[in-house]
Amino acid sequence: MAKQFDAVQASTKAVWAGEEAYLVHGATQVPVMVSVAYGYDDMDEWYDVATEKKKGHIYGRNTNPTVQAFEDKVKILEGAEAATSFSTGMAAISNTLYTFLKPGDRVVSIKDTYGGTNKIFTEFLPRMGIDVALCETGDHEGIESALKEPCKILYLETPTNPTVKITDIRRMAEAGHTAGALVVVDNTFATPINQNPLQLGADLVLHSATKFLGGHADALGGVVCGSSELVKRIYHYREINGATMDPWAAYLLLRGMKTLKLRVRQQEINAMAIAKYLQTREEVEDVYYPGLPTHKHHDIARQQMKGFGGMLSFSLKGGMDAVKIMLPKLQYANRAANLGAVETTYGPARTTSHVECTAEERQAMGIPDGLVRISCGIEDTEDLIADLEQAFAFLSA
Repeated sequence: MAKQFDAVQASTKAVWAGEEAYLVHGATQVPVMVSVAYGYDDMDEWYDVATEKKKGHIYGRNTNPTVQAFEDKVKILEGAEAATSFSTGMAAISNTLYTFLKPGDRVVSIKDTYGGTNKIFTEFLPRMGIDVALCETGDHEGIESALKEPCKILYLETPTNPTVKITDIRRMAEAGHTAGALVVVDNTFATPINQNPLQLGADLVLHSATKFLGGHADALGGVVCGSSELVKRIYHYREINGATMDPWAAYLLLRGMKTLKLRVRQQEINAMAIAKYLQTREEVEDVYYPGLPTHKHHDIARQQMKGFGGMLSFSLKGGMDAVKIMLPKLQYANRAANLGAVETTYGPARTTSHVECTAEERQAMGIPDGLVRISCGIEDTEDLIADLEQAFAFLSA
C-alpha cells in the first residue's frame, strides 16, 4: 500500500516520505545508484522516456533514482508539486534566477541576502543588463514601493544570513504578485520544519541542502520546490547547464533528513539559551535572534514560523580584535564557514557568509566587523553555555 502523507507530521514525513518507490530487493534504505546511463532494448520506450512521455532515467546529468528520492522528500516536506536539485545551494539560487531572467528585466530583493547571492545581484545580473533594486531588509513599505515598477522576480531570504532579519512573506508575496513578479524565498535557515513559504504565498522555495537538510557537514547540495510548471523550466536550465547533484550526496542528504526535526528542535533550544545568555554579557554589543522579544520583527517571526531556528549572531564591543581573542578559546565549536550541522559552529561574517564582500559593503549591509554567526548544534545546552563562560572569562582577563 502506497504511503499517504497529507495527514502526518513533519517528523514522520522526514523519515518516510519520497523513498518507497526507490526501495529494491526488500531494502529498507534507498540505494546509491551510481550508473551514469540507463539502457533500453525497446527503442520506442527509450524515446518516450527521453522526451518525458514516460517516467524513467536515461542519463545521470538529467535524473538519477537516488537524487529523485531526495527531491521527492523535500517536495513533500515543503508541500510542493515538484522539486529539482542541484550540486550546491548557490547553484540552486543562480540557476533559478537565470532560468527566468533576461536582459532588460528587473529584480527586487533585500540588502541582507547571503554574500554569494548578493554578489549575483550586485555583480553578475547587472553585467547581463538586468536591473536590480535592493531594499532595506524588513522595510516592507520600501519593498512595496520598489514593486510599483515592472518586476520579474521578488527574491527574499528570511531569516537572513547572518543577521537573522525577518521579512513578512505573506505580505510581500501579495505585493510581488500584484507587480506580476515571481516570488522566490530562500528557506535555508528556517527549514521546512519551521517555515513553509509556499503556504504563505511564495511561488518557489529553495534551500542550500548542504546546511540543515543534510545536517552533518558531509554533502553539498541545493534544491528548489514549487509548481510543476515552474520547476520544469528550472530543471530544463539545470539539465543543460549541468549543475547536477551527485547520487552519493543525495544519499547522505536523505539519511541526514531523517533526523531533521529532532535536530532542529534541539538546535533552537540551544539558540534561545545562548541568545539570552549573550544578552547578559557586557562584552556583547548586540544579539540577533528572531526568538527574542527584542528582535525588531519578532511578531512577524511568530506569525509565519513554527520555531525560531538554530541560527543567531552577536557582535562584540571590541570588534574583530575581540573576536580573535575569544573564538579560539571555545572548546565545543568548529570555527568554520558552514552552518546547520550537528556540531556548533562559530564564524565571523567577514570569513563566512560575506567573505566575498568588502568591509565597506558589509558595513552598508549593517554587518559590523565584530559580528559572529553561531550555528547551534545538538550538544547539551549547559555545556555550550559553560563553554561561552570560560571563553568570555579569558576575553575579560
